[in-house]
Amino acid sequence: MSDLDIPKEAYDQIKKAIESDESPVGIDAQKAHVMILHKLIEMERRLDRLEARLDD
Repeated sequence: MSDLDIPKEAYDQIKKAIESDESPVGIDAQKAHVMILHKLIEMERRLDRLEARLDD
């Protein structure tokens, strides 16, 4: 398994969250991007907290 492999349960959960019957490609691209940005913001905040601890 590589770093890019996603467990089937996680894949199915994400797929279900972003799928759209109204989109020609089958996903709601706006929702997918919002989810990605939200997760990146969470990661940035977490990294900031870890860096703050290291500075102490």
